[in-house]
Amino acid sequence: MESIEAVLDLDKLRADIAVLEEQAAAPSLWDNPDEAQKITSKLSHLQAEVRKADTLRGRIDDLAVLFEMAQEEDDPDTLAEAEAELRSVKKALDEMEVRTLLSGEYDAREALVNIRAEAGGVDAADFAEKLQRMYLRWAEQHGYKTEVYETSYAEEAGIKSTTFAVQVPYAYGTLSVEQGTHRLVRISPFDNQGRRQTSFAGVEILPVVEQTDHIEIDESELRVDVYRSSGPGGQGVNTTDSAVRLTHLPTGIVVSCQNERSQIQNKATAMNVLQAKLLERQRQEERARMDALKDGGSSWGNQMRSYVLHPYQMVKDLRTEFEVGNPEAVFNGEIDGFLEAGIRWRKQQEK
Repeated sequence: MESIEAVLDLDKLRADIAVLEEQAAAPSLWDNPDEAQKITSKLSHLQAEVRKADTLRGRIDDLAVLFEMAQEEDDPDTLAEAEAELRSVKKALDEMEVRTLLSGEYDAREALVNIRAEAGGVDAADFAEKLQRMYLRWAEQHGYKTEVYETSYAEEAGIKSTTFAVQVPYAYGTLSVEQGTHRLVRISPFDNQGRRQTSFAGVEILPVVEQTDHIEIDESELRVDVYRSSGPGGQGVNTTDSAVRLTHLPTGIVVSCQNERSQIQNKATAMNVLQAKLLERQRQEERARMDALKDGGSSWGNQMRSYVLHPYQMVKDLRTEFEVGNPEAVFNGEIDGFLEAGIRWRKQQEK
């Protein structure tokens, strides 16, 4: 606990909270809604961090008293209660320790999540939609705000691709271990002969770009297409051409936003996504130059997790060996075990 408190630097966190509280109390706060949202979100997150650390410290202090009482009274029930609390505290310490491992350059940022269906036809599109729901459910369970920027629906079922934001500090550091190719093995509900099907979906995690990032985009290098937003089955969501697709000609990167807002807002959001992709591309190039041989296992396209529904039930991470036997719970957003194992594994790779 002492090492966690040292890494978190609780005195600095409290000082940061005081500054943010002052900013949040300013009468002009909501003159700029985006900035206000950032301030209040960061304040809420830091307050929760400090509260969690203080609560855990209190529980550890109380443990000593509980064990002392059990010894003095020679009471098996009190001893059992103390030992149960000790196990619970150890688990909470493990979870908090994971947070201290998020010390990368962009780990403290919010995250952009891109999911796309890969090999496997309609099963892959259905799988991509399952993954989207999994991450959105995970965020919902933790009380994290999300915003879906764009979803391209497949014709028969599922989605071709989606982009959404997880708007909480450290979302990027936490979710970045999810990047790679996910594989689903099951009896296909779309195969009238009931055959087993293997399908794939790619997950890309990007840090949200901030003003301090120097990512300049020349407007002359962009092709801008506008079109009407559409929903599942191709029905119109919007009767005006408000959806925007940007193509960055030098790199061939394409991003879209069809968030049922104005064309101007959609273009601004698409620009933010494009900047995040270019920032990640720049980081990947720098990393490749620094160490062409060491990959770290997080590059876009590496197979990193298998979801098996037939002939047995299991979800297994291929890097960390972490596995659970309840795929339904995983698809419902219970992925903290995979995230924690991935973050610890990544830290080991860095040594």
